[in-house]
Amino acid sequence: MEQIQTDEWVKYELSDICKDVRYGYTASSNDEKVGPKFLRITDIVPDFIDWKEVPYCEISDKDLEKYKLEKGDIVVARTGATTGYAKRIKNPPNAVFASYLVRLKIKEEFNDEYVGYVIESNDYKEFIKKNWSGAAQPNANAKVITSYSLKIPDERSQEKIASILSAFDDLIENNSRRIEILEEMARRIYREWFVHFRYPGHENDELVDSGTDLGEIPEGWEVKKLEDLCELTLGQSPKSEFYNEKGEGLPFHQGVRDFGDRYPTTTTWCVKDKRIAEEGDILFSVRAPVGRINIANTKMIIGRGLHSIRSKYGNQVFVFHQLKDKFQEEDTIGSGTIYKSVTKKIMLNLKLIDPGKEMIEKFEENAVPIFKQIKVLTDKNEKLKETRDLLLPKLISGKIEVKRELNYDSKKD
Repeated sequence: MEQIQTDEWVKYELSDICKDVRYGYTASSNDEKVGPKFLRITDIVPDFIDWKEVPYCEISDKDLEKYKLEKGDIVVARTGATTGYAKRIKNPPNAVFASYLVRLKIKEEFNDEYVGYVIESNDYKEFIKKNWSGAAQPNANAKVITSYSLKIPDERSQEKIASILSAFDDLIENNSRRIEILEEMARRIYREWFVHFRYPGHENDELVDSGTDLGEIPEGWEVKKLEDLCELTLGQSPKSEFYNEKGEGLPFHQGVRDFGDRYPTTTTWCVKDKRIAEEGDILFSVRAPVGRINIANTKMIIGRGLHSIRSKYGNQVFVFHQLKDKFQEEDTIGSGTIYKSVTKKIMLNLKLIDPGKEMIEKFEENAVPIFKQIKVLTDKNEKLKETRDLLLPKLISGKIEVKRELNYDSKKD
């Protein structure tokens, strides 16, 4: 075991501090509750694992014992574009991990939370990127994944560093939960008014046949095409020679790769203007997965995998909620027709409900403040992430001294 003393920090190879390294379980995922949760690569890429969205799998009791996830485990993606992405498991439900993940169990004498932050860092991702094999489909085996060298300070310093970083994550997670609650509030209001038609004053209205596949709607409401209500901008991709990752030009989004729950994050910029989405425009994916929606959080260039949508009448929040509700199931439009891509003609002819100006204004009186609050919390989270990510490499490299801050009272130990 290689141990290099460096200013009270010891350098280890990751393999030396693991008591178990295991490839995941091979099975098909299932949305039905047929067994434990089945953690996949796509589930560990976001900032936090959303266990509600993780599917299930069938597994024997013997294999469940072998692949069961426990608090402190670290899982690393070993194939695909996100090879090297990792997550430390915090409070898992009954869950196992899929075959394209590698699970690391850290020896008890090391702080798994500290190690988890190191392995989730950009430095680790860059290390894997430099050492993975395969061009069309990057991959890294367990030997590569555990060949990373990391510096580990004394036990209390590990604990302090983990505590500092987890404080940021706790704030981010709390804000994220508040965002989820607000989004659910807005969704429920929309569905109550415009799906179940229990809006203020509905008792006096009758439902009539809309003459379309949307079925019955309140009398006086209309069904219109998207082109009557919104401006549509089709994405068009500049040549790749104009792309960069240095922040030069405008943010560039080709498709859903960097989509978040509501707003995208930017990893690519472009110096050649083509088709522009303005801040606040709805970003709509027109290639599989069709119907995934985000909101432009700044002026940006959009590629051919996206269209941008803006209301002609200033009711962008209402249009957003109508589209989100219409495309709850990706790749499926309205009546259940399945699309792997949609054309301009399909988009322009998309049928939307128009309940009239007065009803839309009443809805937006409720929805716009919620919308704005979500944006404020999202911006706070972005600043917290930025601060944490700037702090993380300095803490785990020893550039920021934490030992002096560790004035523990021995009576409290």
